[in-house]
Amino acid sequence: MELRLIEKSDHDFFVQNLIHHYQVEGVKRKESAFIYGLIKSPEELCLDFDCTLIPPKKYFLPPKEALFQFASGPAPEATPVIADDPFILFGVHPYDLKAIHQMDRIFASGVPDPHYLKRREAALIIGVDPIRVAPRAFWADMGAATISNGFDLMFTDIGESFIVETGSSKGEALLTQYGKCRPATKEEARERVSVRSRVSHACKKRGIAFPRREIPTLLKHSWDKIFWEEWADKCLSCGTCNLVCPTCYCFDVKDDMNLDLIHGERMRRWDGCLLQDFAKVATGENFRETRASRYRHRFFRKGLYLFGLLDDVACVGCGRCASGCLPDIADPVNVFNKLREDEK
Repeated sequence: MELRLIEKSDHDFFVQNLIHHYQVEGVKRKESAFIYGLIKSPEELCLDFDCTLIPPKKYFLPPKEALFQFASGPAPEATPVIADDPFILFGVHPYDLKAIHQMDRIFASGVPDPHYLKRREAALIIGVDPIRVAPRAFWADMGAATISNGFDLMFTDIGESFIVETGSSKGEALLTQYGKCRPATKEEARERVSVRSRVSHACKKRGIAFPRREIPTLLKHSWDKIFWEEWADKCLSCGTCNLVCPTCYCFDVKDDMNLDLIHGERMRRWDGCLLQDFAKVATGENFRETRASRYRHRFFRKGLYLFGLLDDVACVGCGRCASGCLPDIADPVNVFNKLREDEK
């Protein structure tokens, strides 16, 4: 692996070239927050953010998308709608890269999802190491401080320049064609290690008080805890924790008919297990009618049910759910530490 160096004075040149040749989606500031959106100029791109409001999963699993168009009648027709236009996603932190990798495994397993997978194939991902830690983040405890794959390029801010690691031949081509760079020196490479270590240490100031791979066992013995009732009593059933989570992928499907009642589209929309009607079926029965059952399910889903498929907890420690929860009951750090404490 050869590390390259791009001076910050040449970074805008690189970004401008990318904008000229690609659709570039990246992180930009919106008032006091950070969001992913279309980058129209290098000045818009922000790489010193702590965490975005919504994770980058929206580029691969949009909040709303058409799966296929149809026409009913004696000879019904269905035409798939597949979005596969190439684009660059610039500014993805390692924890979100880990989340994307988990989503890749989920959508490629069983019956592969062509809509998700085509978007993934169309994307070039440029990651960036965080230099600031969000207040509720705990990604260092979730094995997401750094990542060695899942990106085409990875940027690390070392002060007056960026160290750039290539993760694919496509990333190498981007750097060669559109950037001004040189090989990084050993001293510069050591500075990259130092930056990563410093930020990871800062993230560990709060976190889960035991190894994350013990979470499934902890949950197996926590089903009947009164804790779920007590904390869920504050839940608003708003679904914010689902909305902002980079590894939540549940959706609902609905047919939208045209006025002619012949043509229409089958639409997929995000759904969330904390919403009151999520587990409601056609008969009116609701298999998770209480707030406590929905609240508990979210943590069992993340920490136990998906572990068999992912060989890891389906939480990357971004802290978005904790920041977005008004009654402050969604933070996995508080929940898992409380369950462990109650075991003693």
